[in-house]
Amino acid sequence: MFEARFQSFDETADPSQGAPRLAALRAALRAQGLDGFLLPRADEHQNEYLPPSAERLAWLTGFTGSFGFVIALADEAALFVDGRYTVQAKSQVDLSAFTPVNVADCSPSDWLKDHAKPSQRIGYDPALHTLDGFERFEKAAKTAGVELVALDRNPVDALWTDRPAPPLAPVVLHDEALAGESAASKITRVQAELKKTKADALLVTDAHCLAWTFNIRGGDVAHTPLPLGFAIVPAESRPTVFVDGRKLSNAARDALSSVADVAEPRDLDAGLEALGLRAATVRIDAAGAAVAFARTLEAGGAKLQRGADPIAKLKAVKNPTELAGARAAHLRDAVALARFLCWLDREAPTGAVDEIGAAEALETFRRETGKLKEISFDTISAAGPNAALPHYRATHTTNRRLEPGLFLIDSGAQYEDGTTDVTRTVVVGEATAEMKDRFTRVLKGHIAISTAVFPKGVSGAQLDGFARRPLWDAGADFDHGTGHGVGSYLSVHEGPQRISKLGTTTLEVGMILSNEPGYYREGQFGVRIENLIAVELRAILGAEREMRGFEVLTLAPIDRRAIEPGMLTAEERAWLDAYHARVAGEVSPLVDNETRAWLEAACAPL
Repeated sequence: MFEARFQSFDETADPSQGAPRLAALRAALRAQGLDGFLLPRADEHQNEYLPPSAERLAWLTGFTGSFGFVIALADEAALFVDGRYTVQAKSQVDLSAFTPVNVADCSPSDWLKDHAKPSQRIGYDPALHTLDGFERFEKAAKTAGVELVALDRNPVDALWTDRPAPPLAPVVLHDEALAGESAASKITRVQAELKKTKADALLVTDAHCLAWTFNIRGGDVAHTPLPLGFAIVPAESRPTVFVDGRKLSNAARDALSSVADVAEPRDLDAGLEALGLRAATVRIDAAGAAVAFARTLEAGGAKLQRGADPIAKLKAVKNPTELAGARAAHLRDAVALARFLCWLDREAPTGAVDEIGAAEALETFRRETGKLKEISFDTISAAGPNAALPHYRATHTTNRRLEPGLFLIDSGAQYEDGTTDVTRTVVVGEATAEMKDRFTRVLKGHIAISTAVFPKGVSGAQLDGFARRPLWDAGADFDHGTGHGVGSYLSVHEGPQRISKLGTTTLEVGMILSNEPGYYREGQFGVRIENLIAVELRAILGAEREMRGFEVLTLAPIDRRAIEPGMLTAEERAWLDAYHARVAGEVSPLVDNETRAWLEAACAPL
């Protein structure tokens, strides 16, 4: 009945390959007179989702998380992960070959400083390390008396005999009716930003920025419609887009050629060298651009202007067309979510539903909208103790049936007019008193963000504690950010905006973010409630400053059976009832009779 086309539940990790592949890497390093190698999980664009050809770290170690870093020395190797993946790493790698290390306990650069020996030579691929990130290694190496050696070819590539070919998905034009602005207009705005900083040109290495600026999309990576490529945007003249010509139809090439010169990626070095011959000042995002590009520019005579890519901030502020598209996408998604939650409520108590089946059902309901292009990330379908892993991924090996307690499902969709991301934690059978307490505290934090009113100039870091206060009151917390930025038919994880302790970017009107506080009891259960929200102007009578708040975009019931009503204030109950009235009012006319009846009951006043 149901199927998943955009997500695999196969377990791709094979810990048994880790030790022999590490041994082969060490032999290759010795042959080059090297004592170790630095391997980030990265490609030349620093993408979150990598094309299969760039999954070098997964090939070497078996670890498949979205963040990882390996330091392989002659006698030991460390795999660095963050708090999302400490449990997963231990299960996916050969622990006799790789030692998992939480970056919160020790950074890779500090580990190198403490474990490498003086006079050792450590290799690295300069195309995979950001300028900022690599400088930390340079400082550590200097302290340890270690030499870092740039390699012309990544040694993993030579060993990976069945490495997939680089992706060649077609470049697709993103219509101005969806983008809300022409590529020519966007280029003019980018050039205006360059002139403010007196930069002669901008090097664009982030494929999301490339896609947004030139109104193109693609399919080179999973879940995000990215065309991989680069661009050089001069402050005065025509940009140059560097993209594999085999991806371009005549229509796509004509559209790009109307606003930019089109060249092959292999021509990028020549373009950088030409900037050097002019002694140009080139804006480069040191946090996202590779060391290789910076060195090519400097060797040619260019001057680096280090700073954030201005496109990222422009892209983050959605125009009225993009916001209208987001609303339409979320209403469409709400129909699929209502159908899914109705189905789940009927079927889960029978014991016949498992994690994979739930994920397949939700994707099927989304496909039946007729507008689904992709899911925006692998669905996190987590029952019982699996929900205590914030980034759990169901496989045929880990798959659990939904049993009495809580079930968490975090999912999203890619539609041409918008990107969605929503988490609901639902009761199967009965919830315990502890589950209700923690669920209600998470809900209180969620409502605190939803109802926040704040002056212009406030950042996400200043709001993050709003979501945590109810949990802090009980001596609890969660170890991820409260919210991330979201793109417009682009990445479901978009910067620079976010609601977290590290979210220093000012929240501007038009930015879309997630609101997703959570709670995780290891080995028992997890709770997360997530809506997407958009920053909007907020009129307050007598206000002395320009004030802002959030428009809630997501439309899906929050499970009332998991709430302890006495823990909510009158204002919180009023917000929840108003939200549910809105969900029922907007979604009920668009669903079948069975779903409508379920939805009206699920959205009844608390």
